Amino acid sequence: MKTSEKTAPVKTWEKTSQQNLVRHKSGRYYARTFGNNKEIWKSLRTTHFSVAKARLAEFLREQREKQVATANQSSAKMTFAEALAIHLQNQADDVTIKPGTRHYWKQIFTSLLKSWPGLDERELRRITKTDCTDWARKFRKLASSTRYNNTLAGLRRVFEIAIEAGIIYGNPAAKLERVPVRAKQLTLPSRAEFLQLVEAVERAGAWCSRDCADFLRGLAFTGCRKSEAAGIKWRDLDFATGEIVVRGDAITGTKNWSVRRADDSRCTHAVSTDARRARRRIAQRQGVSRE
Repeated sequence: MKTSEKTAPVKTWEKTSQQNLVRHKSGRYYARTFGNNKEIWKSLRTTHFSVAKARLAEFLREQREKQVATANQSSAKMTFAEALAIHLQNQADDVTIKPGTRHYWKQIFTSLLKSWPGLDERELRRITKTDCTDWARKFRKLASSTRYNNTLAGLRRVFEIAIEAGIIYGNPAAKLERVPVRAKQLTLPSRAEFLQLVEAVERAGAWCSRDCADFLRGLAFTGCRKSEAAGIKWRDLDFATGEIVVRGDAITGTKNWSVRRADDSRCTHAVSTDARRARRRIAQRQGVSRE
């Protein structure tokens, strides 16, 4: 007796790992959110997940700005804290901004609110150019040049949120001037001093001393950041040409989202020789073929 096999019905909509992003059975992605007590859908016109994420962020930002404009244009009572929340959410939705950068900007705004008591509760339309100038004069004496400039940039961006929502017509912090940033004077060890340092680490006697010494050599010879070096695999090394492919973190990539190559030929002959020796020594210790 034959038994008929039942096939599972194809779902019309499929959830994704990204909030507010759903996939139609046709393969196209759609944005799904809520506003003004109703459900809002929009086709993102793509079947590629990465493209859909980027377009979703833009769509969500537009929806928030519309809701803010609707809720506040009549009363114009938006506070600094409300505008800041919109700005931080826009950053959170932007897939091109890395987690470390988002964390840094949160620190910047925490510093801003601490240096300007009561700012979060102030209505944006009540904040004047004089208020901003008074804050800048005091904060400039307490913060480094870089921290001051970035905090000023963050303050201006929050005011831009209010301008886009139609709450205010001008940016009261627009005329504040940035301060010059002086380059740090770096005192670097000579090659001989560096090799002595690495040798001291290697002979420290810990179980990981040799690995730590090799890690120091790798950072110095390639110019990689710690996070970039952690992502290097044996397949990224070419012993014949002395080339290393730097891909960065598996999720966030390198600092500028690009794959680059660290080439020994750009270094001095002595450093190039040391770099190749270090790689071969590690490969031999781990039983990895150099071919």
